[in-house]
Amino acid sequence: MTTSSSSAVEKSSSKEFIIKRVMLFASLLIVFAIFFFTHQRNNEYTRNTLELDGSLTNGNGLFKMNCVGCHGITARGLVGPDLHDVTERLSDSQIITQVTKGLTPPMPSFEIEPQNMADLLTYLHTLN
Repeated sequence: MTTSSSSAVEKSSSKEFIIKRVMLFASLLIVFAIFFFTHQRNNEYTRNTLELDGSLTNGNGLFKMNCVGCHGITARGLVGPDLHDVTERLSDSQIITQVTKGLTPPMPSFEIEPQNMADLLTYLHTLN
């Protein structure tokens, strides 16, 4: 009687182990899929942005509307860092990621159309 009870517990334990592993694998698969599709969308956004010609005038206006509060009117920095030479320190792709994701607090993330992002990049290139 003890042997069959022990065998039933082992089978139950084995099933729980398998179920937990399958659920872990499924969870990891879902996380990977989300990351992959988000990354693909970001790559497409970046690629589309980099294919556009930016406008210095529009980029300057966008900077003044959205960025001067943290980076200052001359882009020399306040709460945010000095942006002079930023295009020498970071690639355009890295700048796009920083602006759209706000990777370094307190930098917020911005939803910005590709053309506006191209305009802002053009402006940032003049700060060298």
